[in-house]
Amino acid sequence: MSIRDNTFTIILLGCALGALFGLGIALVILENPWRRPRSVEARIAPYVKQGKARGALGFLDHGRRVHPVIDTNLGPFLVKARAFAARTFGSQREIEKRLALAGGRLNYRDFRVQQLTWAIIAFVASAALGMGLFALGRAPLIALLALVVIATVTAPLMRDYLLTSAITSRKQAMAREFPTVADLLALAISAGEGPIAAMERVARTSRGELSRELAIAVFEIRAGSTLEDALMNLGTRSPLDSVSRFAETIAVALERGTPLADVMRAQAQDARELSKRTLMESAGRREVYMLMPVVFLLMPLVIVFAVFPGITALQVGL
Repeated sequence: MSIRDNTFTIILLGCALGALFGLGIALVILENPWRRPRSVEARIAPYVKQGKARGALGFLDHGRRVHPVIDTNLGPFLVKARAFAARTFGSQREIEKRLALAGGRLNYRDFRVQQLTWAIIAFVASAALGMGLFALGRAPLIALLALVVIATVTAPLMRDYLLTSAITSRKQAMAREFPTVADLLALAISAGEGPIAAMERVARTSRGELSRELAIAVFEIRAGSTLEDALMNLGTRSPLDSVSRFAETIAVALERGTPLADVMRAQAQDARELSKRTLMESAGRREVYMLMPVVFLLMPLVIVFAVFPGITALQVGL
């Protein structure tokens, strides 16, 4: 490839990046409050109910009308892009449910902003790396463009994978804490305390994800919610099925008037059996994993030490 062709390709790549940057600046300017048309509803909403803030990507939410030019020319494309993003990165309802299962420390908008930030950082970093490699003549242009596209798409998917990992870690932590918490609740209720007092005592004297959920349930009850609703919400926020069944069982027992101490003791016994069964299954999987170093590392060494002296003796005899 000649110097003239390299110069033309660099200029073309710079023009493309400049066009993308200009398009982003134009979208940001169009979404600024001083350029955004305000309806009567938007002017009255802060005095009637709590208004929701809109970010730079507010035109993607709920099909709102923002600007006549955008609505006319980009409206159908944005609808298709929103549907594709919902299928690829998850819909709003699904993401909100997963965020609740992960502990509820983020809301839907913050999570999307993090995904967008990761995508922008990946795009800028991969574009800078690609331009540097192309200027040095180390890689073809097609490969560098593919690197930019893959990095930009992979970054938000990686943030989604970290959310899944957080849900898994929280589930494992709850599985370890659940038998102890169930025993403590059963002991407190057997001692004569009410269910709310027992939950408050366990949440105050213990630490962990499940204790935090009990504290949230107690806070909801103090705020005016019923005990049954608070327990059902606790089961909804928990990624562990046994905790959900535990909360539903306690709610049904309270509704039907079943002796709560007996139900708690039965649930604690089930939790201990589940923990024992989970531990046995984990030990079985670890046993299979332990065979790998034995087969691929220890067995070859044993064979070498067993065969090498015989080979040496045969050579000496010859």
